[in-house]
Amino acid sequence: MTATEPVPSGAISAAPAPQPAPGATPPRTPLLARAAAELVGTAALVAIVVGSGIQATKLTDDVALQLLANSTATVFGLGVLIVLLGPVSGAHFNPAVSLAEWWTARRGGAGVTGRELAVYVPAQIAGAIAGAILADAMFGAPLVKWSTHDRSAGNLLLGEVVATAGLILLIFGLAKSDRLRFAPVAVASYIGAAYWFTSSTSFANPAVTIGRAFTDTFAGIAPGSVPAFIGMQLLGAVVGLALVAVIFMPGETGSGRPAA
Repeated sequence: MTATEPVPSGAISAAPAPQPAPGATPPRTPLLARAAAELVGTAALVAIVVGSGIQATKLTDDVALQLLANSTATVFGLGVLIVLLGPVSGAHFNPAVSLAEWWTARRGGAGVTGRELAVYVPAQIAGAIAGAILADAMFGAPLVKWSTHDRSAGNLLLGEVVATAGLILLIFGLAKSDRLRFAPVAVASYIGAAYWFTSSTSFANPAVTIGRAFTDTFAGIAPGSVPAFIGMQLLGAVVGLALVAVIFMPGETGSGRPAA
């Protein structure tokens, strides 16, 4: 998004244009370029998550240090990817974010269309799988080995609801308050924190969840745990959008009418 040009003194200002929803992209960006950005960005994100997890387990047996290394690499990597690819596709890298934006567009806001959503989500999933395979290849692990890391406990599923709701609240709250310029730092920082304060270590992303099932390493998730994780992530997205609607509802004028 670009800043609004100042209105000359004495000029009559027009009604403010509606702000784009999170990830809304310049209309001149071809859909193919946006799809490629989502595929490459999600692949890079998963490669960072899986690769740093493998590296951490090679360097230390301390699980706390392994998680610290994994989360630190993810924070820096995600921030860089958002800065690089945000101007192209919005840097969703996450079907939950794309679905939430599509929903807000249906409700009258700016965002991705149904056609764009149908392109974004498969690109994100394909990218996540490719990223996991790439990370395994870099470290000489089997290219595809289903994870045996079971994550089906109820407390972990609750953690995914919380992690995803917080992520959606953050992204769409930044958009509502015209602070999306802080998204690279804010989103990366939130994910880094959620690694530690949620029981599930904050997957908060259906595509990443699918990709991480393809690697039997530190960051993996057993295929049997994937459907429930994705279901809780989608529930978290709904909760997040509800929180945005409540917290960032339009203000009222002195007459009690909603502010423009």
